[in-house]
Amino acid sequence: MIQKNTQREMDNNLTIKWQECLRIIYDNVDINEFETWFKPIEPLSFENNKFTIKVPTQFYYEYIDSQYSDLICSTIKRVFSTPAQLFYRVVVDPVNEDNGTTQLAGSETNKNARKKHTSEFDSQLNPELTYNNFIEGDCNRLSRTVGINIASQPGKTIFNPLFIYGKSGVGKTHLVNAIGLKTKELHPQKKVLYVSANLFQQQYTEANKNGQVNDFLNFYQTVDVLIIDDIQEFGEGKKVSTQNQFFHIFNHLHQSGKQLILTCDKKPADLEGMEDRLLSRFKWGLSAEIESPSLETRKAILKMKSEKDGLELPEDVINYIAETVTDNIRNLEGSIISLIAYSTVYQQPIDINLARKVVSNIVHVEEKEQTVKSIRDLVCTTLNISAENLISNSRKREIVQARQIAMYFAKKYTKDSLTNIGNVIGKRNHATVLHACKTVQDLIETDKNFRRTIEEIENQLNS
Repeated sequence: MIQKNTQREMDNNLTIKWQECLRIIYDNVDINEFETWFKPIEPLSFENNKFTIKVPTQFYYEYIDSQYSDLICSTIKRVFSTPAQLFYRVVVDPVNEDNGTTQLAGSETNKNARKKHTSEFDSQLNPELTYNNFIEGDCNRLSRTVGINIASQPGKTIFNPLFIYGKSGVGKTHLVNAIGLKTKELHPQKKVLYVSANLFQQQYTEANKNGQVNDFLNFYQTVDVLIIDDIQEFGEGKKVSTQNQFFHIFNHLHQSGKQLILTCDKKPADLEGMEDRLLSRFKWGLSAEIESPSLETRKAILKMKSEKDGLELPEDVINYIAETVTDNIRNLEGSIISLIAYSTVYQQPIDINLARKVVSNIVHVEEKEQTVKSIRDLVCTTLNISAENLISNSRKREIVQARQIAMYFAKKYTKDSLTNIGNVIGKRNHATVLHACKTVQDLIETDKNFRRTIEEIENQLNS
């Protein structure tokens, strides 16, 4: 009995502390990320520095491990005051949890093993962000093309530095990683280094504290291609000391014929808190903007991303997301990830209804209020039939079908009663409306041309 009570107390304590972990994680991620990826997690045990959590699917395990394992481990260390290796229990059969599988990830042992397979110089480039999966469009064509030129001849072109700017999420980080990887492919002997401005600042602070500033400078001055992401962070709080060190590094590399690539959320002229001498150097080469992707580019990105993840998205889903998520690529990719997660966890098919639900969590969607009359008029316009004919007693096939389509969409997109729908569309009774909806649904499933017509009208209703 005492043993049972002790175990119960341990379980309660684990649950309480995990809730504390969740509160910390909640403050560090987007609310949609939290609801999707962290809320379903259950803590199982914490023994011998092995923290085991239960996740619902293999996909869940793979995504959390690749994206959030560091955050989870650091949070556990903070709450439990001890480091942890993260284990996952994937529950294949919820009725019989013994059928679950346990996966190890995030341990220092594994990380060190992986490092053995890397080259001596760690470029810190993301191998997934290549030119092969970077979609070209009018929004990025200049910087993409220039990047290929630089990769062929790093430091030897007039594009030095290459200063890429644009708002968050438009693909700047992807592009500079792609340039770095292409450079390594063409020039394996070159030292290519990708580093965020934030990490650069941390490294300098640590070096200064330990009296190792010369070592810090010497390291950066040996690099052949230096990529600094989010350079605007040097100006936040006017980090003069950091800017001075970067100024010396910049000068040395540029004078030595080495390549500099910088990203920023603003063009050089709009940067604040930056030393004038640095700003002038940012303008030496090429400043190229990456703009928000066009509709066609957004569709291409969605198709590529879904194919990579083994999905076959319906055309209406692709169109809806591309037309609704317009601001940046990150949110487009987030839509795909959320669709997969919702579909997997809740066993729902990926359709337009699920897409609407997912997208509403990512961007603000202005819901356009539909009425039976507005739907009726849209159907008439699309099918080139007058409203007068549609509400008449005509039994012509095309008019009857248009009438049925209007009833179908009115039932789907409004909260009106069947009786009211029937009244607005030719004073029909509710039984006629029900029959119309069933007829349309049957034709959608059996007639390709009819289905295309329905999709066309639905796209207009959602635009």
